[in-house]
Amino acid sequence: MSPAAILFDFDGTLIDSAPSILASFAAALQHTGLKAAVPLTPSLIGPPLLTTVGTLLGTDDEPTRQRFAAAFREQYDLAGYRHTVAYDGVPALLEGLHEAGIHLYIVTNKRILPTLRILDHLGWRDWFKAVYALDALQPPAANKPALVATVLTRHELAAGRTWMVGDSEEDRRSAETNGLRFFAAQWGYGSAGGAGLSKPAELTLAAGVNHP
Repeated sequence: MSPAAILFDFDGTLIDSAPSILASFAAALQHTGLKAAVPLTPSLIGPPLLTTVGTLLGTDDEPTRQRFAAAFREQYDLAGYRHTVAYDGVPALLEGLHEAGIHLYIVTNKRILPTLRILDHLGWRDWFKAVYALDALQPPAANKPALVATVLTRHELAAGRTWMVGDSEEDRRSAETNGLRFFAAQWGYGSAGGAGLSKPAELTLAAGVNHP
């Protein structure tokens, strides 16, 4: 049965955030005058921000890590987000699903401000029924499974007609906890279990949408 709605994770699923994160790290280094202890490569991306900052700067000093993290967020929100790129095939996927009348949602751990700025930068905002981040709720959602539950309730989405696509084990758990069919985006950084998609067009076919 074709889905009535699909919930998408954002980083590592729809967008490759590595260029924007690395550019923002570089800008934060320049802004703070701090020195990197390791090269700025995509291998840094993945752990929580403060952990990554400690690795990048080669320090466990909490005030230094916090100061750099604040500078990173400022630089990312100001201009770094513009370096974000879409994975090949994702724009066609989203456009096709939207034109087929499937309601699309974003559920992300990313902060809501840069998420919305990236969507506007890519010209994707109109394809999504709503965009949800942990910090978009008051109080903030405790975790992604709770965020997904909120989306289902607010939009009266039937679990049996709602799919979820993501690249992490947290995404998979979020779908399973809420009774959703899950698809693992294997073109990103994650290693989520579940039905795997090697390219976005495979989701178009699974949803029964005929789109080039």
